[in-house]
Amino acid sequence: PDPSEKYRKNVAGKTAVFNGEEFILEETDWYLLDLFRLWWRYGISFIRLQMWVEEIMEKFMRIYKYQGHGYAFSSVEELLHSLGGSGFLNMTHRSLSESLLELGVSQRFIDEVIAPVMRVNYGQNISIPAFVGAVSLAGAQANLWAVEGGNKLVCSGLLKLAKANLIQAQVTTISPHSTQYQLNYATLTEKGSEFYDIVVVATPLQSSVGSGISFQGFEPQLPDIAGSYHHTVASIVHGYLNCSYFGFPDPKLFPFASVLTTDSPGLFFNSAASICPVNISTGFRRKQPQEAGVYKVFSPQPLDKPALKTLFRSYYSVQVTDWQAYPHYGSTQDLPPVVLHDSLYYLNGIEWAGSAMEMSSVAAKNIALLAYHRWSRQLEMVDQKDLMHKIKTEL
Repeated sequence: PDPSEKYRKNVAGKTAVFNGEEFILEETDWYLLDLFRLWWRYGISFIRLQMWVEEIMEKFMRIYKYQGHGYAFSSVEELLHSLGGSGFLNMTHRSLSESLLELGVSQRFIDEVIAPVMRVNYGQNISIPAFVGAVSLAGAQANLWAVEGGNKLVCSGLLKLAKANLIQAQVTTISPHSTQYQLNYATLTEKGSEFYDIVVVATPLQSSVGSGISFQGFEPQLPDIAGSYHHTVASIVHGYLNCSYFGFPDPKLFPFASVLTTDSPGLFFNSAASICPVNISTGFRRKQPQEAGVYKVFSPQPLDKPALKTLFRSYYSVQVTDWQAYPHYGSTQDLPPVVLHDSLYYLNGIEWAGSAMEMSSVAAKNIALLAYHRWSRQLEMVDQKDLMHKIKTEL
């Protein structure tokens, strides 16, 4: 079946927030009780937050209308400004905690609810830029989509739909030749070279990541792309959760499928969650804590033996992926350029406004439109002001 037509079955599971000593926030089976407890503990903060995130997302969703009408932007700043004006741009320079405190969200809510979400999504704290934080909070809501069979099918599906001629090779150098670019590349067995009119770089160009691409013969030289990426360690552990560590000596009484954590000193992990297969069969049920299950643990450092023994009574296997997962966000980071040279474009700069699959696909569509309009000299389709008004009059 076409993967785009089905969405992944959801498997119910409750979440709690752990501060290193105890659970300070627990989800129950009762929606109204959860609501009451949030209200009791945090007052109006969570409603203010909800309204803030919804307002940002509502504005951000305009991008699909703009792109549907063929409009493109020559920089991440222009794109953000067209959606949310100077407000959105300011949010890329101000910290999340500063913005939320100004909104009237309490410090307690920020520490106990917002910080754990930032830790699980970006492995970082509440000093990240407000726009990144809003993207992260939108991603913490329940009504997200996933493709049955795994989100990786989005990439292979797009490749198939585009009927692309995929050359599986590592690009080593890009150099300008009159109006074209020469790409040198290497496969496992041979080296090749090809000329292209338009080139899109869709890999981080920060020196700390090491894209392996060198840009030669550009006059003046291409700008350096500043910043670094954040290391996150994902450990997939098959074993028995140590519920005693969380204050539940009897694992049968442990009610949570996922545990988030506060930014407390001494906490060695960001989150731990029981995970389900990508393809969920009809009779599937989540493993109970007294049974051996598969857990995904995010941590800033690889888990050593003592850390694993703290989180798990015993385990059969551990698979570790240590990768540069998303930008390491500084509060005053300038957004990287989209146009590196005449017809040479850079996709990954969008991650510095917010790192998510959706952000990258928006950036890709924008570059496709931008490259097309610049190539065919249709500059009235690029960086237009007041697009909402323009689109209304077009209709």
